[in-house]
Formats: sequence, C-alpha cells, structure tokens
Amino acid sequence: MIAKEPVPGRVKTRLTPPYTPAEAAELAEAALTDTLEAVRSASVARRILALEGTPGRWLPPGFDVIGQRGGGLDERIAWALADVRATWTAPVVLIGMDTPQVTPALLAAAAEPLVSGAADATLGMAEDGGFWLLGLREIDPSVVLGVPMSRPDTGAHQLGRLEAAGLRVRLLPELTDVDTAAEADRIAAATPGSAFAACMRTLAHRDPRTLADQGAGQDADRDARVLVAAV
Repeated sequence: MIAKEPVPGRVKTRLTPPYTPAEAAELAEAALTDTLEAVRSASVARRILALEGTPGRWLPPGFDVIGQRGGGLDERIAWALADVRATWTAPVVLIGMDTPQVTPALLAAAAEPLVSGAADATLGMAEDGGFWLLGLREIDPSVVLGVPMSRPDTGAHQLGRLEAAGLRVRLLPELTDVDTAAEADRIAAATPGSAFAACMRTLAHRDPRTLADQGAGQDADRDARVLVAAV
C-alpha cells in the first residue's frame, strides 16, 4: 500500500472545514480500515504497504510494510511498483484508500482478467476524473511516471498512457472518492455497516451538521495513498 499515516493536518485536508483536522484524520483512518479489510478478505497471494509514517492499530496482520519514496504521487506509485517488482513478478492491483466502499468482489474483478491473461491492465475511474484502481499484468512503473495527478483529467491521462503502451485495458465500475464532506456523506449512506459510516455517525453525534450543504463546492484534493496488493 502507498499510504500516509492518518495524522491530523496531513490527511483529508479538504474535509476541513466543516471537520477539524483531528476529525478528518479519524475519517481517514476509518477509510483506511475499510480498504485494508477489503484487501485482507480478497484472494491475493501477497499484500504490501508502502507507508509514509508509522503503522498503527489500523494495520491488520498479513501485510508487508515497505518505505515510501519519491516526490509527487506519480513518483510514489512508480517507486512502489519498482520496489514490488524487485521481489515479485506476478500481476499487481493498486488501489487508493479514498474509496472505503470498495469490496473484495471489486478487487477480484480487477485481478481476474490479469491472472487469466484476458487483459494487460485494469483501471477503475473515479467520479471526479481521477482513478481509484490500477491493475497491471506485468509491473511497469513507466506507465504511471509522469501522469499528472489530482486533476479532473488524471484518469483520462492514465488510460491514454496504458493504451499508448499497447496494453489491453479492462475498465471497472466508476466509484466516488472521499474528498469532500458531501462525498463522505454519500459514501457513508451507501455503506452503513462500514467503519467509515460508523465514524461519520460518531462525529455527527458529537457535533451535528448538514454535511451535504457544508461540503458543497469544496474542490477535490487527493491524499497520496495507494494500496499495492499483489495478486
């Protein structure tokens, strides 16, 4: 996984306001918990976390932890792929932890075409124009390096890069990232049994607020977190 430790002031900054930095970090930890659980429950051979920071209570057993390096998000993803490739040659699936609604079934749908050879890459586009998942049959950091990140056309650029490399791409369902309070409200409502939804209910109990109204109009600001789960 390429992940930031959920430290107040360093994660989910576009949730403040209406949330405090500490509350935003709680939501980040909850999203991280849900994503890790989905990966833990998926049928994969290896799970790797490239982490900026220190592992916390949110990290379940069964994940190998490596350091994170690079500057921009494209570099950090590329370096994580390069580091994984040093000890692993099978297909990989990378997933951002901004989508706590992800399920083991969605991860399986991303992995199966790579394992079977039906596709060379799988890509899940995000509602805001980014992408929430990238799968590669053969690990190649160059297909990510230089792709402009955190933009409304990031997903389109990534798809174009894959196609320009001659890869057969299988598209996955579009998902919504958690970047604004309105998006957090929508995702919590759609996943009532998740850790993310439970955290939202806890925060609402502390300080009730209309998330959709107060979150409207906030621009997306992606956290530099990507999960690398080797199939």
